[in-house]
Amino acid sequence: MKSFDIPEYYRSSIITPLKEFRRKRDKLKRDFTPTLLDFGPIRFFIARHFGFCYGVENAVEIAYKAIAENPGKRIFLLSEMIHNPDVNADLQDRGVRFIMDTTGKQLLPWSDLTPDDVVIIPAFGTTLETQHQLSSIGLDIEKYDTTCPFVEKVWNKAGQIGQKNYTVVVHGKPSHEETRATFSHSKESAPTVVVKDMSQAQRLAKYITGELPVDQFYIEFAGQFSEGFNPTRDLERIGVVNQTTMLASDTQGIADYLKQVMIRKYALQPEQVEAHFANTRDTLCYATNDNQDATYALLTYPADFAIVAGGYNSSNTSHIVELCEQKLPTYFIESEQKILSQSLIRHFNNHTKQEVVTENFITKHSQSAQPTTVLLTCGASCPDAVVEGILLKLVGFFPNARPVQEVMDELVQ
Repeated sequence: MKSFDIPEYYRSSIITPLKEFRRKRDKLKRDFTPTLLDFGPIRFFIARHFGFCYGVENAVEIAYKAIAENPGKRIFLLSEMIHNPDVNADLQDRGVRFIMDTTGKQLLPWSDLTPDDVVIIPAFGTTLETQHQLSSIGLDIEKYDTTCPFVEKVWNKAGQIGQKNYTVVVHGKPSHEETRATFSHSKESAPTVVVKDMSQAQRLAKYITGELPVDQFYIEFAGQFSEGFNPTRDLERIGVVNQTTMLASDTQGIADYLKQVMIRKYALQPEQVEAHFANTRDTLCYATNDNQDATYALLTYPADFAIVAGGYNSSNTSHIVELCEQKLPTYFIESEQKILSQSLIRHFNNHTKQEVVTENFITKHSQSAQPTTVLLTCGASCPDAVVEGILLKLVGFFPNARPVQEVMDELVQ
């Protein structure tokens, strides 16, 4: 397993050793049971998998390497390195500037860049149009390209089925950097359309079956289909790929649904399915799968509430929040700083997309005769140090809590 050189302050003296302890005991990653840290009056069930994944650690390492290797040079990021406010703020504090925001809006004109500048491609990858723009300026776009290999895997899969004359259906958030990049690469080899959820997949099915007029498609899916897309022609043969951070169950549901639509429309026998529906399998990254499976396992344990840490614009984190919310009260926070006091927490409402403050967030869910039990996890772009900060802040509200070292010693024994 490759070890990455990332700043030490993203590590944790509690969480990082805990993850390594679990890894050594479960090298094949078959045990998804959470880790229990029992401090007496408060205890935590911590998900088996969470935090920095391969792609994120690779991106962070390359970004800080770019800073170290280019003293005195101007360094730019196309947009956020990853969806974590602490990491992005630290890079900005070191002089790195963003060219675009997460929606693709230009913050700096291309004319401001020179061939002597350094540009870092974020982990989400970027569009072919942006690559061509950077190359035309004379910039080296390969040296500090941090595109996650699992994102590139999706691009390759889309290209493969495109070469077999399938149309690519991308399950993803249309405005997300990764989906925009995947769409850009896919449309080079195949007609491509983006669906954001099952509801849109069901609408797309009506154009596949001819229940809705073609003209309406162009209105309903505006901005989500490739140039020259012809629903009548291009929806006869399709294959589904996805943004790597979507819920696996959602993507599988969409793929299964569209497959059945094709089977019904063309009266296909099992051996004939691939004539109209490509077998793409799941194109989620391993970390997304592991984190989601670990969350399902975490949720089988009774608790008073869950805390999920991560950037509010992090897709994979928001899906973990969705899973937790189905089972128990859940607080989505960026860091321990959002825990304002023992009775107040400022957290993100995943539905209204706004921060809200909840009072008595610990006591309102706890039963006085029992220890407070918390489910704790985070997204793939959240540093271990953030999880540690949240844990220690909550433990600090309980004067009779057992010492951290004692709890850790008990775990390894």
